[in-house]
Amino acid sequence: MSFSKVLALCLFLISFYLTGCTSDNTTSSTEKVFHFGTTAYGIEMGNTGLNPHHDYSGWSAVRYGVGETLFKFNDKMQLEPWLAKSYEQLDDYTVKITLKDNIKFSSGRALDGQAVKECLEDLIKNHDRAPFDLKIASITADGQDVIIKSQEKVPALLNYLSDPYGAIIDMQYGITADNNVAGTGPFIATKVSDKQIELVKNPNYWNGNVAMDKVIITEVVDGDTLTMALQTGEFDAVQGLPYANLDLFQNNPDYHVSSIATSRCFFAQINYNNPILQDYNVRKAIAMSLDKQGFTHNLLQDNGSIAIGAFPDNFTFGGDKLQTVNYNPTEAKELLAQAGWVDNDGYVDKNGQKLILRWLTYPGRQELPLLAEIAQANLKTIGIDLKINNTINQQEFLANGNWDIYASAFVTAPTGDPEYFFTTHCLQNSAKNRGKYYNDKLEILAQKLHNEFDSQKRADLAVQMQQILLNDYGFIFASHLKMSFVSKSKVINFVAHPSDYYEITADLDFK
Repeated sequence: MSFSKVLALCLFLISFYLTGCTSDNTTSSTEKVFHFGTTAYGIEMGNTGLNPHHDYSGWSAVRYGVGETLFKFNDKMQLEPWLAKSYEQLDDYTVKITLKDNIKFSSGRALDGQAVKECLEDLIKNHDRAPFDLKIASITADGQDVIIKSQEKVPALLNYLSDPYGAIIDMQYGITADNNVAGTGPFIATKVSDKQIELVKNPNYWNGNVAMDKVIITEVVDGDTLTMALQTGEFDAVQGLPYANLDLFQNNPDYHVSSIATSRCFFAQINYNNPILQDYNVRKAIAMSLDKQGFTHNLLQDNGSIAIGAFPDNFTFGGDKLQTVNYNPTEAKELLAQAGWVDNDGYVDKNGQKLILRWLTYPGRQELPLLAEIAQANLKTIGIDLKINNTINQQEFLANGNWDIYASAFVTAPTGDPEYFFTTHCLQNSAKNRGKYYNDKLEILAQKLHNEFDSQKRADLAVQMQQILLNDYGFIFASHLKMSFVSKSKVINFVAHPSDYYEITADLDFK
């Protein structure tokens, strides 16, 4: 291990003992305290804090057992009631949701229709994606009933309400300065920062006994540091280990590995503001030069599957229904030549200008720096000089436009429905359409998808829409992730879920 890795571990251990362990020393010897280290919490993921009405912080609220949604997904990504007891589709524009009785927020307030109304109204007022997804015209509360009327047909409304941004919080309690909230979940946050969250059990949880007394979630950016911290006993469980390190735990009786295939996709967006990338042949050459097989097999060590489109093959609208170009650097070089980019010294140039592109990504997902490295090597073979910017400050570069290709990781179907990915990333008004991609045919199909209630027709439309993205080469899909949690053998009921949502639950316990 390099000196920098050792130094990082030492600094982490000092910080760990000054924070998590300090509070633990003052507790009873019979208190159950669960220490969880993860690379999936942090500023670069946009999920710090627990306020579901800001960016992706709802993921933290739901993942860590503070917030709950009206409906949730089972292991087959099918909807089932959670805070809701039932629903009735009154017409194409109106749904009535009936809440379960005897549920309280951690603030002590009873959950009723008025509380849900207040929460959802604040959500659509403040969130960047929810208003576009939900299209809510009005919300009416009547006892335990909530009646939601949409501006237009929204067949996936219940799916969207099951996104973590739909976590129901007590707006009378409000959102604290450190982005803490009062939810209905099994845990209550007592400390929230950009690096760590401390939780205690909710003694009045509505859905049974909470087994764990206290939970401490800590961000660890470096995967090797996370590995050593698990081995030395600083954590009871971790998420985000380097794939090369998983073998240390796979057949070790002292640990348990929980893995599951997800729709989390590693993909790149092309910045159409760059005139060079407005050239179709250049975009296609870049797509053809990326060795997805090498990335998935060699670098991810088969902890994933090659991505053709936005969704994995096991979905009814998955990549096996699509047509795409194969890895072919020779043809990619020919495409660059057709666009006027000629190789003189190992790199291509045009009118004396060398073809240099800026690849932007972030370190919070260990796979993304690996993807950047293989992309750099692949593009070099066709004469493109790729400059990598791997930074936790990627939002700053996205905002000022100092990038050409942005690679990120995103769960493309966390609501079990295809519309989510398109509305967040691919449409003219999408909040995460960083490269200003636009296709009028896609916009028309998106409207059809938005109004279609039949699930098979929705799947067919999603396949057509992905094919448009592939034909334009405005998005390059690399791999879908298999997610793994590693825990000590004493930990039970801590398992990976295909939605990547539900992690810290009431059932989490020690043997």
